[in-house]
Amino acid sequence: MNRFKIVVVGPGAVGKSALTIQYVNGEFVSEYDPTLEDSYRKQAEVDNQVCLLDILDTAGQEDLVSMKDQNLRSGQGFLIVFSVTSKHSFSQVAGIRDEILRAKDSEDVPIILIANKVDLVNDRVVTETEIRALADDLAVPFLETSAKTKVNVDEAFAEIVRILRKKGKISNPTVPSNSSKKKKWRCFVM
Repeated sequence: MNRFKIVVVGPGAVGKSALTIQYVNGEFVSEYDPTLEDSYRKQAEVDNQVCLLDILDTAGQEDLVSMKDQNLRSGQGFLIVFSVTSKHSFSQVAGIRDEILRAKDSEDVPIILIANKVDLVNDRVVTETEIRALADDLAVPFLETSAKTKVNVDEAFAEIVRILRKKGKISNPTVPSNSSKKKKWRCFVM
C-alpha cells in the first residue's frame, strides 16, 4: 500500500481543521479552537487503489514559526486553504506557496489551492474569477470546498493523491517480496 504525507496549511480560522476532520471522521466541527498541530492517518481508496494518508493539520500561518520549516520539509503534498469569506486569508496564499517551495527547495511541489467555506454564500468576498486568476498565476489547481456541507472535501484529498502518484512522490511503494526476476525499484522519500 502506498503512503502519502499531506500537509494542510493556511492562515488561522479558514477551516483547515474542519476540512481535515470532515475528511477523516465524516463530521463537521463548528466551534473554532485554534490548532497547534494535529496529525491524522486515514486509509483511503483513490481510483480503485488503496493508500494510507498521513495528514498534518497545521496551526494558522502566523503561529507556525518553530514548527513550520520541519512540517513543510516533511510533507509531500500540500493543501493551501483560505476562506472565501476573507480577503486577508486569500492575500496570504502566494506567500504560503513561496514558503513551501523555499522549504522544499524545489519549484515542483504538489500543491492544491483550497477555497473553503463556499456554503457561506452571503458572506463570500473572494470570487471564483479571482481564485482562478491566482491559481493560474501560481500554476496550481484549485477546488472550492465546504467543510460544513462536505462539498469537494473528499475530492480535495483524492486529487492531491492523484498528483502525488503522477509525480512519483510515494513514501513507501509496495514492492513484491517474492519476485523471480530482478527488478529495480525506485523509492522516493521526501
